[in-house]
Amino acid sequence: MDFERAAAVLSSAPAVAIACHVNPDADALGSMLGLASVLRARSVEVTTSVPNDPFSVPPWLRLLPGGDRLTPAREFPPAPDVMVTCDCASSDRLQQLLPAAKAARELIWIDHHRSNDGLGTIPLVDPDASSTCEMVYRLVTVMGAELTDDAAVCLYAGLVTDTGRFQYQATTPDTLRVAAALREHPFDHARLVQALYEDNGREYLAVVSTALERLRFVPEADLVWTYLTQADLSEAGVHPNETDDLIDVIRTDREADVAVLVKQQADGAFKVSARSRGAYDLSVIAQNFGGGGHRLAAGYTSTVGPAETIELLVAALGAS
Repeated sequence: MDFERAAAVLSSAPAVAIACHVNPDADALGSMLGLASVLRARSVEVTTSVPNDPFSVPPWLRLLPGGDRLTPAREFPPAPDVMVTCDCASSDRLQQLLPAAKAARELIWIDHHRSNDGLGTIPLVDPDASSTCEMVYRLVTVMGAELTDDAAVCLYAGLVTDTGRFQYQATTPDTLRVAAALREHPFDHARLVQALYEDNGREYLAVVSTALERLRFVPEADLVWTYLTQADLSEAGVHPNETDDLIDVIRTDREADVAVLVKQQADGAFKVSARSRGAYDLSVIAQNFGGGGHRLAAGYTSTVGPAETIELLVAALGAS
């Protein structure tokens, strides 16, 4: 990885456009906004955007400085001189911002997914990194730039969530050292984590109840799964993004190695979120279905119903 070259490009650029993946999580938004804060402190003109249109703002975004400065995707520079992508495992995750990435003179692609397809004139891809936020911290260090207080809170948000509050396998001593360095900055980490993990409405809890009532175990695949439809979400008044953490409830089933949540999207397709305790490399299986991710956490999109989706997944697990 050429952190030095990326640092040189960013240090000399008068303007930088930064994008993250569609339906962004805290690692995607945190890494993008954290880097943006550092660059703005160096008088760089920065544009940040998300390829959702319209963009549905997660409640916790209000605690990330710079979240109110996102540019609509339609106003993103069509051919930026320097562009950075954050947390994009594949080019299709950029959706309507992909043409800008292809037109950029320099494209710094920062990601930590094992299934990354290696785009960018300067690809910074480390599958062993805990998060893209950890990688942005490393890049800022190589740049010799001052880490702003605003950047610290943004990067900490991504670090906390992508490590599962420092529980996941990718949490290394270096990860904890980065977390400690970020916590040297003045921000209310308890309030931030509460907003990320303990801020659900009763509507969400009703949807959790529905999902748990449908829970099924497939013994031949050592798999537990459930599903939600658009009707479930609409009836409860819950946005699909609000249920992204539901998979973390399903994966606590001690009887199964693989946990899966099949969730219908607005276009009718189903988002498949899968987690493993260690018996399977889910990134490889997800790639077979056009998705990607990490060895123990991956996802993809299915165009068939929940039952058939699971049948196909069980067959893939059996063949792996």
